[in-house]
Amino acid sequence: MLALKEIEKEILTLPEKDYSDLRKWFYSRDLKQWDDEITKDSESGKLDFLIHEALSEKNSAKLKNL
Repeated sequence: MLALKEIEKEILTLPEKDYSDLRKWFYSRDLKQWDDEITKDSESGKLDFLIHEALSEKNSAKLKNL
């Protein structure tokens, strides 16, 4: 396996198209991880406090119409 510094050097030599594709791949990978984490937290109830907070704001008429 390549060390991080070796990977960095290789990235610097990539043609622009390949570099752009790599950036898109990283971005998509990060979004997938974020989505998976949000889904897991939601299913486990870790985000229930957000629902309770929103309902509390709604019930106390503190929400504004958009």
